[in-house]
Amino acid sequence: MSNKNLTTPSAEGIEASVRAAAPENKGLPPVHLWNPPFCGDLDMRIARDGTWYYLGTPINRPALVRLFSTILKREGDDYFLVTPVEKVGITVEDAPFVAVDFETAGEGEAQQLVFETNVGDFTTADSDKPIRVVRDAGTGEPSPYVMVRAGLEALIDRKSFYRLVEIGKHHEGWFGVWSGGTFFRLAPSEEMKEV
Repeated sequence: MSNKNLTTPSAEGIEASVRAAAPENKGLPPVHLWNPPFCGDLDMRIARDGTWYYLGTPINRPALVRLFSTILKREGDDYFLVTPVEKVGITVEDAPFVAVDFETAGEGEAQQLVFETNVGDFTTADSDKPIRVVRDAGTGEPSPYVMVRAGLEALIDRKSFYRLVEIGKHHEGWFGVWSGGTFFRLAPSEEMKEV
């Protein structure tokens, strides 16, 4: 098979494909149903702070970032932008989204934590969309995450993590937060004795 007819994927081409396939205001595109051929890697990167870059330049159009975020798919440790006709690899430095805020409803075990991401998604932490904390092996610095959808997580930003600590409780030797009937561990209780 000759590669002469293969085209280099472009952000503009992907944008046109997804706009044609997914009418506006109809929810998220059904990327789980799309299995197009892999077309190569795109010079697109999502930085740890949630900034999207194309060809080394930040994408400063929020609507375009939002559009791309709706066609993001994770397979194993790899991330792709997927349309009905093409699939391109992109680089994600940490998590593809950043949780920039959250709201609480209810109290105790009935509490609900609803996170908002940098691209306008909302997710309620529960057993299907857990909160997890990973500690840096060298510094011990915590990196908290919440599941958004289909294996795609959001890094919880620092101010939101501090707010979680403010509302946290001790439970069975752990310090954490309740949401959706599930207790999410943030740290061992002995590390958080003053809280």
